[in-house]
Amino acid sequence: MFNRIAQDKIKAFLKGIYEKLFKINDTPQKIALGFGLGVSLGIIPGTGPVAALFFAVVFKANRASALIASLATNTWLSLATFFLALRTGSAIFNVSPAGLKEKWLKLGGNLQWSDFKELFFRVVLPVLSGYLVISLALGLFAYLAVLIVIKKIKPIYLAGRRNEGKGFYKE
Repeated sequence: MFNRIAQDKIKAFLKGIYEKLFKINDTPQKIALGFGLGVSLGIIPGTGPVAALFFAVVFKANRASALIASLATNTWLSLATFFLALRTGSAIFNVSPAGLKEKWLKLGGNLQWSDFKELFFRVVLPVLSGYLVISLALGLFAYLAVLIVIKKIKPIYLAGRRNEGKGFYKE
């Protein structure tokens, strides 16, 4: 008896967390902002889904779209964005992309503490700067694209659900 009541309370609690965390009944701007944040944070290495959810809560964006976008960009765009970040960072810091790539690959070898400062400014900083520029640009693009798509879909979706009184986001 007690075990069944405890299970029901746990299920209700988890369902409440799920609904609060992944509620899609938001404005187009909140959904698009969540998606843009997810794309942007999914591209930067080491951040991903946790950071996307955190910033979606901070900026009051849609958490589900942030998580979906972060998972998508964190998995299938990783290799492409790395090489793009190398190129962008080398252009920003006016260094050779091939030399920067070679130095980046050597980071995994025997790294001495005395070499850290030089390697940080010559290798890590350009690559991270490239990632930052790419993530901001793609995040902004994703925000605008999702906002346009949702606003185009709204009339079609609402026409199909006219008598149900429910939409997938608030008016």
